[in-house]
Amino acid sequence: MIPVPGGVKVWLATGHTDMRKGFDGLALIAQETLKRDPHSGHLIVFRGRRGDLVKILWHDGQGMCLFAKRLERGRFLWPSTVDGTVTITAAQLGYLLEGIDWRMPQQTWRQTAAG
Repeated sequence: MIPVPGGVKVWLATGHTDMRKGFDGLALIAQETLKRDPHSGHLIVFRGRRGDLVKILWHDGQGMCLFAKRLERGRFLWPSTVDGTVTITAAQLGYLLEGIDWRMPQQTWRQTAAG
């Protein structure tokens, strides 16, 4: 998991992105299409057409970082909005990267009544 500093926003680039793109291509999409500054220190997450690969673009203050994750099974759940961005929390990003439905994670335990 990427250690997300406090105050950092996580932006999901809705729709699908050409995953052949690297640092410069994704930064250009962030700047021109999504209207986000790729050097702001916020994370910008892109998903490919098949849905099993995401790339995260992040400027850490010293340089641009590019993280990628491919799921062996399943797909990353993505917003249905076609154009634009959606912001999520760092905790939701953690769920997303594990292949869990980040929109409504379910508890795996139930609190029992003491008695």
